[in-house]
Amino acid sequence: MFEMDFQTYLAQNGPPAPPGERTTTGEPGVGTREGPGGGLFDGNFFFLILLLMIVFMIMMTVMGNRREKKKRNEMLSAIKKHDKVQTIGGVIGSIVEIKPEQVVLKVDESSNTRITFARSAIQQIIKSSNSKDSGQRSEEDDGVEAEERAA
Repeated sequence: MFEMDFQTYLAQNGPPAPPGERTTTGEPGVGTREGPGGGLFDGNFFFLILLLMIVFMIMMTVMGNRREKKKRNEMLSAIKKHDKVQTIGGVIGSIVEIKPEQVVLKVDESSNTRITFARSAIQQIIKSSNSKDSGQRSEEDDGVEAEERAA
């Protein structure tokens, strides 16, 4: 009898399960035991998935911000004279002069009002000077150019 119990013990992956406990073989008392939290979906797996999701969300945020910053820098470097732009404050005007860190906008034709803004205050280019229809210039651009020749 001792030999039979010893052989049964060697055939198992550990000590025999207590009587009445379900095992992977389906027979009580034979095979390896199933314990709580021993499967694939235990608490450690949940925290690993949660951590991966957080890292993914942070990476997407950083990459999105980097993409927007690059696009804005390209837009600011592409501005040139006679472009119609809008500032962050909502002022719309045509660029008369471009300095390394500043731009001068002409905001009123009748009173020849010019305002100096930081280059970073430009929010968007409304109308680029090279996007004219059929190569003709608008009246506003002709007025700005004539004014520059006079000055």
